[in-house]
Amino acid sequence: MKKTLWKRGACAVAVTAALTGCSSTAVNEQAQSIQIQEPEQTESGTVSLTVWAEEDDFDMLNGMITTFKEYYSGQAEFEVNLVPQPDSSASDMILGDIHSAGDVFSFPDDQFSRLMAAGVLAPVDHADEVSAANVAESIAAASYQDILYAFPYTADNGYFLYYDKNYFTPEDVTTLDGILAVAEAAGRQISMELTSGWYLYAFFGQTGLEFGVNEDGITNYCNWNSTEGAVKGVDVAQAILDVTKSPAFSCNADGDFIAKVQDGSVIAGVSGTWNATQIKEAWGEDYGAVKLPTFTCAGQQIQMSSFTGYKMMGVNAYSENREWAMKLADWLTNEQNQTLRFVQKNQVPSNNKAAASDAAAQIPAVQAILDQSHYGNLQRVGNKYWNSCTEFANTMIAGNPNNIDLQELMDNLAAGITASTAE
Repeated sequence: MKKTLWKRGACAVAVTAALTGCSSTAVNEQAQSIQIQEPEQTESGTVSLTVWAEEDDFDMLNGMITTFKEYYSGQAEFEVNLVPQPDSSASDMILGDIHSAGDVFSFPDDQFSRLMAAGVLAPVDHADEVSAANVAESIAAASYQDILYAFPYTADNGYFLYYDKNYFTPEDVTTLDGILAVAEAAGRQISMELTSGWYLYAFFGQTGLEFGVNEDGITNYCNWNSTEGAVKGVDVAQAILDVTKSPAFSCNADGDFIAKVQDGSVIAGVSGTWNATQIKEAWGEDYGAVKLPTFTCAGQQIQMSSFTGYKMMGVNAYSENREWAMKLADWLTNEQNQTLRFVQKNQVPSNNKAAASDAAAQIPAVQAILDQSHYGNLQRVGNKYWNSCTEFANTMIAGNPNNIDLQELMDNLAAGITASTAE
């Protein structure tokens, strides 16, 4: 995963009901059994609403819209039209012509700031209820200055640790040192795509060093080269060097990671939910998944961090039927329909109860991504971040062959990340 949170086609989780050990019919029945309060009585004429969403979701969304119409039957006549719009380009299309955009639209959280700043997003009118129903991190992703502007509905974009239980105990996978030691002894490898800034961030996010995007939304601030504090930039650089020097460490992109899992050479790796099915097929009942481990840095154990990502539904502030658009967005993202999304599309819910369902609890990858979210941060990144991270990581993986002073390496990394876009 590089450069944009939803580059993997919305990152629908590659797990199926078969992995849960229970039938999809049983889970559907569970979803349908969720009790919903009766609607307040309001009177409306014909209500026309347009929903922008991924075309692959239309069959599922049509079912949700049907139940919405049934639920509010007698209060209005509804004409709800689905318009295909890839989530990856939602903000570009919406900001191109706000007044022609959907009344309700789906988008990933890395587009939230643009949409909110443009005044497109109508504040959620019952924010306390929505906030209480969803994981706190997803609410933070949909909020600005403590005002909720969208309805979260997935929490599945991030990364964690997969491991083969044939080799590792639950204690082994709590520390990166322990994982490397087991892999070295077994003559096997662990995998992490360190050359991607998306994964490199894991070594910095919980150190107290700071990084993020400036208010212009284009350039970055970064003090990863800091010479002060309990953890300094060179401490992290040395920790990364120590990891990459292990014969058990292997840097692999997604395809190579899965190929090495399948041939048995990789027995643990950092990746996301989209690989769950293939890993389950390779390791069977020995497939395990947990939050990322700690790593040794500056004489202490530091929890590895991650970028996190969520998808949400927004309501167009310029909608002619804003009240009903708000009700529809709420409906499409409620507990019942997040559960149906999990069953039908394998998308990890942001709703607390849906995520804690028996079906979700039986899939290690689902629980791992939720556990890791407590140690993750939203991806808010300017363009200069990515290439700078790749250049730095390549030096680390090679073992710093030119013996460049670590402070110089960190200064160069920070300078590259914070460079003007004109450079």
